[in-house]
Amino acid sequence: MKTRKATVLIATAVALTLGATACNDSKDDKGGSKPGKSAADAALTQIVNKSDKKGGTATYAMSDVPDSLDPGNTYYGWVQNFSRLYGRTLTTFKPAAGKDGLTVVPDLAESLGKPSADAKTWTYTLKKGLKFEDGTPITSKDVKYAVERSNFAPEALSNGPTYFKSHLIGGDKYEGPYKNKDPKGIESIETPDDTTIVFKLKDAFADFDYLATFSQTAPVPRDKDKGATYVQHIVSSGPYKFESYEEGKSATLVRNPQWDAKTDPNRPALPDKISIRFKVNAVTVDNDLLADNLTVDAAGTGVSPQTQPKVITNPKYKAQTDGSYAGATSYIGLNVNVAPFDNIHCRKAVQWGIDKASIQAAAGGAPKGDVASTLLPPSVNGYAKFNLYETPGDKGDEAKAKDELKQCNQPNGFSTSLTARSDRPSEMAMATAVQASLKKLNINAEIKSFPAGKYFQNFAGNPQYVHDHKLGMIMTAWGADWPTGFGFLDQIINGAAIKPSGGNNVQELNDPAINKALNDAIANTDKTAREKAWGDIDKMVAENASAVPLIYRKNLLFRPTSATNVTVTQAYLGMYDYLLMGSSK
Repeated sequence: MKTRKATVLIATAVALTLGATACNDSKDDKGGSKPGKSAADAALTQIVNKSDKKGGTATYAMSDVPDSLDPGNTYYGWVQNFSRLYGRTLTTFKPAAGKDGLTVVPDLAESLGKPSADAKTWTYTLKKGLKFEDGTPITSKDVKYAVERSNFAPEALSNGPTYFKSHLIGGDKYEGPYKNKDPKGIESIETPDDTTIVFKLKDAFADFDYLATFSQTAPVPRDKDKGATYVQHIVSSGPYKFESYEEGKSATLVRNPQWDAKTDPNRPALPDKISIRFKVNAVTVDNDLLADNLTVDAAGTGVSPQTQPKVITNPKYKAQTDGSYAGATSYIGLNVNVAPFDNIHCRKAVQWGIDKASIQAAAGGAPKGDVASTLLPPSVNGYAKFNLYETPGDKGDEAKAKDELKQCNQPNGFSTSLTARSDRPSEMAMATAVQASLKKLNINAEIKSFPAGKYFQNFAGNPQYVHDHKLGMIMTAWGADWPTGFGFLDQIINGAAIKPSGGNNVQELNDPAINKALNDAIANTDKTAREKAWGDIDKMVAENASAVPLIYRKNLLFRPTSATNVTVTQAYLGMYDYLLMGSSK
């Protein structure tokens, strides 16, 4: 994940982005943070309702289902955040308020990674005394196995990212632990003893400490792994273990007696129990938060458009909200392998014709985000401000759009499909605005909606399904895997990230020049040059016209009175930090 020094620059960028409405950190005489006050935006820079009291039950709910709670088979930001409760990783983001939450700190490892001079070899040493929930010692081999199963077995675990596969020596040839039964596994991950793990890369990778925060490095005991069904009996390495799990419905976590707080300064582990329910109507989730019957909306995307006016206009509710920048961009992927978007001029017609102002309004207006002109949001290191398709008032330019339609041999417009997630009211509202916007150009976009839990695995991120059903326009949103340009861009624009299912490069963009630019930049140990490259690559994608940026997303989060230790983490898309949270109930 990027060099450690760059963290300061990222933190500064985010702090500036949070804006003047955020409350300042308050310090006591000893230099520590005072308990945050319950005021609007307080949790952006403070810990609100600060507490070290253990006990009670923290309750979570969300409107759909996770892609998976298996740390090795997930890509949803909220699961990355939530899984830290039961899965420790080599490194993690510091659970802290404001800019400190962007600092990468050791977790399972004693220290951050030790790179070779060329940044092609990274070595970590595990802490002593680490145990799984059954008392078995955690070893470096358990971490190695976790990486192997999560990156090299798409036939069973298709949801996660592919960084390790792309960058490890021999990653393109290793078939994974389910097909290759040799317990030695991939040779480019070495475990010379039970506490040392060494990653050998085919190219320099300056962001590796950030990559090590991913849930894919949470250890998995080989003899307990059941492939796709491991999610039903996840073996905990964190302060909580699963008491129950019901697929698609709910899960309950309780304390893991084998967890040793002495090895883990990052997790206060306040609640005695954590419960989470799935498939709860989004407005019901909002109402339960307002009534203080729920600790947190697990998805972390903020109140729905239907609820937003109620919390903004009621002073009591307003004081319990945090308008958090998500470090994410909502955009439309134009699939370059689905006609007519295999023609760049048809793609540019959409770029010029989209009325982004109406789409922002449909999403909920300024509280839900700013109109976007780039894929990289302003809070991500490497962002460069530009707008290749600037239109008056962000309302589109019909003349330029029609000129592009002529150049793509579609002067009378065309018909296509536009996908969106059925259980996300804001995204559905945006899709409707996109449809109306393009109708003026005689581009008829039929909206096809799918459930969020399987959106990428079965539909929008499944090339075969996309091609068979001619899904030309795909609504999506993306936040940085870690807050650098590479952590944001790689998995959505690199051809190497295209997968049979569960992919996030929904445009199926596989441009050799862009692929090379990404790989060259992450291998560059010159921080200044590397940061500049991300903005240049973002512009290359804009010139390709395969992604239509819509909104730099904000989340209007709501914290109920009973929620304790509440603070926003920019490391996890501007949601609340689930490692810190407790409940007075």
